Amino acid sequence: MATWGSGRVSADGLALEYACWGPPPGQAPTIALLHEGLGCLALWRDFPDQLAQATGLGVLAWSRAGYGHSDPVPLPRPLDYMTREAKGPVGEVFDALGISDVLLLGHSDGATIAAEFAGRVQDPRVRGLVLMAPHVFAEDMGLKEIEQARVAYQSGDLRRRLARYHADPDTAFCGWNDAWLDPGFRTWTVEDALGGIRVPTLAIQGRQDQYGTLDQIDAIQRGSSGPVETLILDGCRHAPQFDQADAVIRAVTAFAQQCLSPQQ
Repeated sequence: MATWGSGRVSADGLALEYACWGPPPGQAPTIALLHEGLGCLALWRDFPDQLAQATGLGVLAWSRAGYGHSDPVPLPRPLDYMTREAKGPVGEVFDALGISDVLLLGHSDGATIAAEFAGRVQDPRVRGLVLMAPHVFAEDMGLKEIEQARVAYQSGDLRRRLARYHADPDTAFCGWNDAWLDPGFRTWTVEDALGGIRVPTLAIQGRQDQYGTLDQIDAIQRGSSGPVETLILDGCRHAPQFDQADAVIRAVTAFAQQCLSPQQ
């Protein structure tokens, strides 16, 4: 079993970098963080530490394969890469780190993976979901932003900025960008997974989110079999954990208290 703290953990045959904050499993439940399509462990910044201090719970984050300093993956990624991530590595990370009581918090692509893990895998260790800026289906306005990101990567300074955090920025960027801009992705949806979600969900989105409309949140409310709370934030784009950090921390802390009880 891997050590609680930081290091590398094996999942799906690959080594993934991880770090933990707060009490280990056995002393308190864990909030597990799943990052966005261009994110990684380091790009959560101080959010995990703030969350651990506010909730008194353990917080776990890792870089998915192909991101940060985790092992690389071959390209192109399959268009169902988020479904594959949910069905494979997420549960294996929990196994390796001894996670038994978890609130799963995902951002953007990570929120989609979290929803799919709860809906398709239905792992009994998951007690609740926090979905920040989730993607349930592709929208034209989001795809246009992703097209602009490609331009910024090819002719702007986005590649240089990503290289500060990813050992292989080309794999990190192209794995995400090429999949989303594939013509086949226009019909992509994970709405069929939502009915399998039976745990409580907190869905968070900024009103000014440039990658998705509030239709994403509406779909989760309609489709989930469990109770859904929503937090719609003004003055907030695609990263609620940074744009409205205090509000997010407060909401997640209150939600965690409802979903989780420390182990005795």
